[in-house]
Amino acid sequence: MHQVGQRARGALEDARERLARILDCEAEEVIFVSGGTEADNLALLGAVRATRKPRKHVITSAIEHPAVLNACRRLEEEGVAVTYLPPDGQGQIDPDAVRRALRPETVLISIMHANNETGVLQPVAEIGEIAQAAEIAFHSDGVQAFGKIPVDLRALHADFYSLSAHKLYGPKGIGALVARKSAPLAPILYGGSQERRRRPGTENVPAAVAMAVAAELAVAEMPSETVRLAQLRDRLERAVLEKIPATGVNGAGAPRLPNTTNIYFDGVKADALIIALDLRGFAVSSGSACSSGKLEPSHVLMAMGLSLERARASIRISLGRWTTPEQVDALVEALVDSVEQLRRLAPAELSHV
Repeated sequence: MHQVGQRARGALEDARERLARILDCEAEEVIFVSGGTEADNLALLGAVRATRKPRKHVITSAIEHPAVLNACRRLEEEGVAVTYLPPDGQGQIDPDAVRRALRPETVLISIMHANNETGVLQPVAEIGEIAQAAEIAFHSDGVQAFGKIPVDLRALHADFYSLSAHKLYGPKGIGALVARKSAPLAPILYGGSQERRRRPGTENVPAAVAMAVAAELAVAEMPSETVRLAQLRDRLERAVLEKIPATGVNGAGAPRLPNTTNIYFDGVKADALIIALDLRGFAVSSGSACSSGKLEPSHVLMAMGLSLERARASIRISLGRWTTPEQVDALVEALVDSVEQLRRLAPAELSHV
């Protein structure tokens, strides 16, 4: 009731309203959480546990972020049946496969908006229509998509949509779940009455404000930044394919985010290439940040049908606000030299591909 608390509350609610305007939803549908992982967990666990059906079934894909896949595994431990749909060779989920997977006991469909490793966009609007027609809740992990491409939640027919601030150059440790008022949602944490009793715990007010500002900046710059990043991505891919033999772009035949590319270099181990590029001042990865340090091949690329060798020879490269054409050209030269050197050290591996 005191003035200091009222100012903090005002800042928090202002941030919520600013995000709601961008997302074309009601402010009370925006739930502030700690990031994308918590948003995904709250959507899946909260939505499924809120249903009263004696038997429950969830449909998701085999290429989801670990925050979704591991939440689904937890639901399986609770007796929930889960269908993991495989993608096609380009990394997309077929809406008809979603339709065929429906059961009378299906309570939730969760398909990501954009893949975090390949940048491939999913047909979420079509899948959302299927869910809406079947009167089944639909969740989409929008962590990678929001701020990079236009997001219209009404057009996506999404009951739940996950966001994370650090993908927008906002701070780490803050995110949001958009939850439609009509969609039942049980809390997964227990404590105070914050966030309308859906997510207890003292709100991170400065981070929430920063997230709203970052989102506004991203949306304002999106028309020009999307074009710029797509041009840089195409410049990178074109140069790599022209200058380095036995390479290819995973998911190149599907619509993708403008800032992400996933490229394989046959005969080269991704971890060795990542280290070589790091020594030259370039930071790339072989999968999601949540999988960094692991030696297992990407579950996304394996689900797309890549061989074990090719999946282990693939790296993800992300471009951003401060990436320049000169940096892209320098990365290409670093790739040319590094791949040539690594292949020279292990020529037998290339012959087996």
